[in-house]
Amino acid sequence: MESKQYLLIPGPTPVPDSVRQAEAQQMIGHRSSDFTKIFGEVQDGLKQIYHTKNPVFIIPSSGTGGMEAAIVNTLSPGDKILLCNIGDFGKRWGEMAKAYGIVVQEIKKAPGQVIDPKEVAAALDADKNKEIKAVLFQQNETSTGALNPVKEIGEIVAKSHAISIVDSISGMLTAPMKVDEWGLDIVISGSQKAYMIPPGLAFVSVGPRVWPLYEKSKCPKYYFDFKQFKKFDEKKQTPTTTPVSLIYALQAALRLILAEGIENGYKRHAAMASFVRSEIRKWGLKLMAEDKAASMSVTAIWPPEGIDPEAMRKELKSKYNVVVAGGQGELNGKIFRIGHMGGVTMDDLKFALDALKKVLAGMGYKFPEGVA
Repeated sequence: MESKQYLLIPGPTPVPDSVRQAEAQQMIGHRSSDFTKIFGEVQDGLKQIYHTKNPVFIIPSSGTGGMEAAIVNTLSPGDKILLCNIGDFGKRWGEMAKAYGIVVQEIKKAPGQVIDPKEVAAALDADKNKEIKAVLFQQNETSTGALNPVKEIGEIVAKSHAISIVDSISGMLTAPMKVDEWGLDIVISGSQKAYMIPPGLAFVSVGPRVWPLYEKSKCPKYYFDFKQFKKFDEKKQTPTTTPVSLIYALQAALRLILAEGIENGYKRHAAMASFVRSEIRKWGLKLMAEDKAASMSVTAIWPPEGIDPEAMRKELKSKYNVVVAGGQGELNGKIFRIGHMGGVTMDDLKFALDALKKVLAGMGYKFPEGVA
């Protein structure tokens, strides 16, 4: 028999059996009344997860598609944004904006650090001519395992002349995200993370402050046009062919998530993150993000001196069928990351950490006295 693979990367995450079985259902028409009943259920579930009354558009794309949709529906070439860049996905957003002729003003932090809300407030206060149209930032920076203070940043932006655009792709369901309460304008999440379904869907909430910018936006758009998504969302459909199987999976996953309770899900992810960080510290290894900025989704770790993290990951996979992630961008080949979101369990983490300990010992790492 095949042994279980322990998939501990920050997406795609393990898919529960009930969700995989739901996805395997026979096709039905994506414009049929049977399908719109399912679509209506997932619309309601997404609003509960987002803590919003705003529409949450379901876009057939990766999370990056949702990020691009946020740009092209609100901005025009020559517009300025304030980009809060704390890692590789912040960098990606800047590159995307520049591809559309957007002027990028950047607050950049070293890997593992997060944005100080006071810096955002200062940048907006200094913008006397109100040139900054939007403030873009990640909730959770997947590449470094760091969690931005979304509430504080969001509340500052909500009182300003700019809108907030938040990438919650790897953060949604793992840490609080109160869209309406915090005054967030656009929030993006993705199916392959804590939603526990395969890649292929982006979810984008759109608040009322977005639509005046939409009307002025001159960025080219067709597939990602918010007005089309709004029109079809009201009919419980998507503008183009809906990936029916993924909606089946989403329906099943949302039922699991809501049965557990959203707040309980936050607590479970916090407990898993705390467990991993505590164990890694006992081994004498260094974590990339400080506790107050630690991700609930993924933990980024510096390997012991002299040990190649890529060789370590290869050994972990070949001997124990445990898969952890490497570094991204400038951190490629320098760190490794353990994902703990969605369908990952505490037992999965215990097995994986025990295997990791054995691999490190086999590669010559000397653990502190008292570590078994």
